[in-house]
Amino acid sequence: MSDFKYEVDADGIAVITWDAVGKSMNVLTREAFGLVEEYVDRALADEAVKGIVITSGKKDFAGGMDLNVLATIREESGDNPAKGLFDFTMGGHRILRKLELAGMDPKTKKGGKPVACAINGTCAGIGTEIALACHHRVMTSNPKARIGLPEIMIGIFPGGGGTTRYSRMVGAMAAAPVLLEGKMMEPKKAKGAQLIDAVENDALAAAKEWVLNAKPADLVKPWDAKGYKMPGGAPYHPAGFMTFVGASAMVNGKTQGAFPAAKALLSSIYEGALVDFDTALKIEARHFTSILMNPSSSAMIRSLFLNKQALEKGAVRPKDVPDQSVKKIGVLGAGMMGAGIALVSAQAGMEVVLIDRDQAAADKGKAYSEAYMDKGIKRGKATAEKKEALLAQITATPDLDALKGCDLIIEAVFEDPGVKAEMTQKVEAIIPEDCIFASNTSTLPITELAKASSRPEQFIGIHFFSPVEKMLLVEIIKGKATGDRAVAKALDYVRQIRKTPIVVNDARFFYANRCIIPYINEGMRMITEGVSPVLIDNAARQLGFPVGPVQLTDETSIDLGAKIARATKAAMGDAYPESPADDLIFWMEEQGRLGRKANAGFFDYDDKGKRVEYWKGVQEKYPQAAEQPDLIAVQERLMFAQVLEAVRALEEGVLMDIREGDVGAILAWGFAPWSGGPLSWLDILGTPYAAERCDALAAEHGERFACPALLREMAEKGQSFYRRFSPDQSAAA
Repeated sequence: MSDFKYEVDADGIAVITWDAVGKSMNVLTREAFGLVEEYVDRALADEAVKGIVITSGKKDFAGGMDLNVLATIREESGDNPAKGLFDFTMGGHRILRKLELAGMDPKTKKGGKPVACAINGTCAGIGTEIALACHHRVMTSNPKARIGLPEIMIGIFPGGGGTTRYSRMVGAMAAAPVLLEGKMMEPKKAKGAQLIDAVENDALAAAKEWVLNAKPADLVKPWDAKGYKMPGGAPYHPAGFMTFVGASAMVNGKTQGAFPAAKALLSSIYEGALVDFDTALKIEARHFTSILMNPSSSAMIRSLFLNKQALEKGAVRPKDVPDQSVKKIGVLGAGMMGAGIALVSAQAGMEVVLIDRDQAAADKGKAYSEAYMDKGIKRGKATAEKKEALLAQITATPDLDALKGCDLIIEAVFEDPGVKAEMTQKVEAIIPEDCIFASNTSTLPITELAKASSRPEQFIGIHFFSPVEKMLLVEIIKGKATGDRAVAKALDYVRQIRKTPIVVNDARFFYANRCIIPYINEGMRMITEGVSPVLIDNAARQLGFPVGPVQLTDETSIDLGAKIARATKAAMGDAYPESPADDLIFWMEEQGRLGRKANAGFFDYDDKGKRVEYWKGVQEKYPQAAEQPDLIAVQERLMFAQVLEAVRALEEGVLMDIREGDVGAILAWGFAPWSGGPLSWLDILGTPYAAERCDALAAEHGERFACPALLREMAEKGQSFYRRFSPDQSAAA
């Protein structure tokens, strides 16, 4: 059994069918790539073969390269892994170049055989790069099919010729957003972006027809034709110079220089445009190898691909619990959070009962889904029929009796223990005995909330992030009495709504918020010390965070921060660490500067709610220091404030799986994705150096930076987090 099959049809077309053995999606292995070359050679050597069509035996075309191949090559290459990776990459270039030239005479570019690609579903990564090497690409008209080059999303870039081919097809400026954003496109948009040539109901039949009618000129790629000029101009051309300046500005504007792969991608395009095509492929391979050797790349692949995928497939799900898929869900509270939960649940095909205090409030929550679908219709992503069907799945009512028959309840009422307890008891008197009850709380301990339940083993926390429909992570919290079936139910539900779950043990602020709050507080502290808010926010953005701590405070609302601070202080009593950050937040609250929602916070806003500039009143209260700290010093404080909480969460058993700590941090609050997450970042630094920096920061700024005992122990032993804690040692490299 092999991953590729070869047969010649009655018309003399060699059909190479990709069908990876034992896998739900086609991923390319080293052995399979060798088969591609073998079959291409066979087709080119057979005089009876008129042309080649590459297609898939699965519902999708390809899911990319098997990333374990890269790790294996590094291990096999001994002391020179860079050479091993470079040689492997160049081997791939040679195979795809052979496919592209298809037996042509090197000088005249005549005598080749036409090669088409029939893309019958989703196509990504190396699959798209193989398609780009073909002379003609036909894609199915199925609107659910997608094609793209998403490698940048996991810390690498298209290194199988995709960067060079696509940029030479459309020019640097047009190629940059496709390559840098890594978006998967539906067929019509992909054709507009020239990733494909045609969209047909029967892609295979259309590809074969093209092969039989192809003319010699159809086989010659633009860069192999005489007089080729790069669209938009090459770097040394006046128009091209401006194109590359614009592309460079766009790259740095989007990435703030924090993502190595983005720099390498643009360098590959720029340097490759100065030379012939084959030399450009070698340049691409060198930059690709450099990125593969960068620890950032390994960390991103591990967290955003391997670990994320493992968690979504149930890596931490209790093994002996049968399927707990949700059929009917009750959502208590039709505010923004409850409305969002109702929407994503209905999108997943569940029957939804949306409860609020009166009919008007419940209807308002349902209207959120209606407005969402209306936007989708305007953008061509939904239809009136789909909208009607989705809304029919949501019953908005104040009647608790409508919850009868639910197998999952998610409570999203006011963040008050008394209110939540009353609702729990009322609802448990109505719902079935085996129904799981979940609280969507962001701060209140689940173990305490479960005391109001008559069945605490069926009580769990399901913490969504706002806005629900956009955020990718869901944090599941186990109380002390929470049973395995409740955990399995929560995980199966999150799988149904197509989000990524992490499961953590109960503790104050759980995992995500206990790391986010120190990030915000450190930014607030620096303001009270006279550090410019502009420096603080830009320092964070240049680390890859989507927003800095000052802006984040405005976005989440200042009075919420004040409320959390007061509640935490009341709960902790004398153990609460007094902070000048609280003084600043309380003062802002007194000034009525509550953030974006009030059109006044750390920023001034215009009448439309758009940020204008930082509010100068902060500097009147806390004058800026004449001498500002070094950028790196600010960045260190912001990073260590978070990562030390992640270490403490692992140390205390709040985090039960190291993978969840990294994946959760990136998806929940955008923790420096290039780092692979807080624990991966410490591995990049090395635990000995990290402990040393903790000591220096603690000496200068206080005990909040004190080195945790776990980190100290690991530093003394020279251990890394992924060597010590990874449950899957294949992901530990």
